[in-house]
Amino acid sequence: MSTAPRIDIDPAAFWQDPYPMLARFRSEAPIVFVPQLGSTLLCSRDDIFVSEKQIDVFSSHQPQGLMNKLMGHNMMRKDGDAHMNERKAIFPAISPKTVKSHWNEKFQAHADRILDALVPAPSVDFVQAFALPFSAECLKTITGLTNMRFEDMNAWSQGMIDGIANYSGDPAVEARCNAATSGIDACIDDTVPVLSKKPDLSLLGVMLQAGMPMESVRANIKLAISGGQNEPRDAIAGTVWALLTHPDQLALAQGGTIPWLQVFEEYARWISPIGMSPRRIAKPWRIRDVAFEPEERVFLMFGSANRDEKHFANADAFDIRRDASKSIAFGAGPHFCAGAWASRAMVADIALPSIFARLKGLRLVEPPRIGGWAFRGLLNLPVTWDG
Repeated sequence: MSTAPRIDIDPAAFWQDPYPMLARFRSEAPIVFVPQLGSTLLCSRDDIFVSEKQIDVFSSHQPQGLMNKLMGHNMMRKDGDAHMNERKAIFPAISPKTVKSHWNEKFQAHADRILDALVPAPSVDFVQAFALPFSAECLKTITGLTNMRFEDMNAWSQGMIDGIANYSGDPAVEARCNAATSGIDACIDDTVPVLSKKPDLSLLGVMLQAGMPMESVRANIKLAISGGQNEPRDAIAGTVWALLTHPDQLALAQGGTIPWLQVFEEYARWISPIGMSPRRIAKPWRIRDVAFEPEERVFLMFGSANRDEKHFANADAFDIRRDASKSIAFGAGPHFCAGAWASRAMVADIALPSIFARLKGLRLVEPPRIGGWAFRGLLNLPVTWDG
């Protein structure tokens, strides 16, 4: 293991609210070994920004990693040419041009249909009522797996997320992950003959057209589902919560003073929906006085980097007026999130403006529950609005 200082955490408290401990790490030991996580954590924005680009040291290739074992060898766990070849293959499906010209219209249709069906009540859980189905329906469309229910898309995504963060080895969590990947494989098997005859711009469609091996197709579809459902879902619900608790900032967004994209980027900085990315040390390395050994596991703590006091004044505050350009919520190196443009469109171009235009007098009923550190999001969002 590394020679980084050892600091213990309370895992339950860290899951509830990781930010006080992350602030302590940045102050006392920005590179720290946490026994309860079995990993060395990089917590400063500068260290992460540099290290994520050093793929010869901080390798995404993790043959024994949970993601490889449970979901297959996808492009997120490949480096160099192997990574870029698969990234190029999927690009036609999620390029900025494709998102704008092809997907946005479909995203808007999903948002309108779900909002049309909403009825104000004394309390509605907005995560379940809108954020979850909207994210899932959009992801069904992008992946090409329109033959699954949105409830399955969400459940299977969560099952995989829990599985790849199952560092304690809970067999029940692993079983749910295996059930999720089996369900996705069945949907892929049903859809492949259709898209082989009539190709489209979905992820499954473009990978089949590119001749990608089926094991890679399956692995990359599972990758898209594992991150592509929770991040927009949690960002939509979380940004609505943030704006409702900061009405002065909501007024700036609704009045057009602050673009919705800037609102979304600030939320993604403030509460990073994907708060961590693991890496494998590929060769002996040293950062200042900390030495790393080959094959040890390192966590790049995006959630900490995005609250680094060296780069963000009053970093614990949500403020859509700030310059959030140094945020690394979508990563910083060659593994910068390939779905970033689709996510930004879903949240900033479609969901947020549609929600606040359609649901007049939208307001909180009670504070929501929030949790997580590797993946962080609202567990519920009780709201109501005027009929």
